[in-house]
Amino acid sequence: MIRLVDVRPREEYVDGHVPGALNLDPETDLTGDLGGGRHPLPRPEAFAAAASRAGIGDGTFVLAYDAGGGWAQRLWWLLRHHGHDGCGTFDLRSYSGPLRKGETRLEPACFTADVRDNDTIDAGELHARLGDPGLVVVDARAPVRWRGEHEPIDRIAGRIPGARNAFYEEPLPEGLLDAPELVVYCGSGVTACVPLQRLILAGREDARLYPGSWSDWSSRGLPVERG
Repeated sequence: MIRLVDVRPREEYVDGHVPGALNLDPETDLTGDLGGGRHPLPRPEAFAAAASRAGIGDGTFVLAYDAGGGWAQRLWWLLRHHGHDGCGTFDLRSYSGPLRKGETRLEPACFTADVRDNDTIDAGELHARLGDPGLVVVDARAPVRWRGEHEPIDRIAGRIPGARNAFYEEPLPEGLLDAPELVVYCGSGVTACVPLQRLILAGREDARLYPGSWSDWSSRGLPVERG
């Protein structure tokens, strides 16, 4: 079974969605209170309940979409994090078919959360490993934010020391797949899922997410690099 899931804000979904798609709201269904930063991870039981309401069962293949911004990939990563590998993504801006207003309602499914314990890293471990040549840290934000020249959201501008830039709207930098270990972050753990998806689909299933990302790191008084 294939389930279409629209992960735009609910008002946008109601205004027009791909026929048959159900909605998971980015701020309420794909964000929770596990960890720091602007978009902490949802608790397994809360995510399982939301996925079930969206008709996602253990045998469902999910096709998630947004209109840019990384939320479709965030759902892709969250499903994988909770033990569900059957998911793909696309951008609504590439869709030329009809749209349907209102809501699509279907019978809920039963989603089982089986959380992976090896696909995230927290601020403490990352701080302890700064300077480790075996760990490549990747920043998915725009280059001006990575360099610390412009920070429109968080209180402090800059990056985690030593982080490489891999802007989520651009292809992966050459040679990144060959890194011994990979950790990806962004502003709040959403757009980081775009390069993470590319890395994992290219064979780097060991690549990890720093869920709190810069919004968490910059609030802790931890080292900052600019330039």
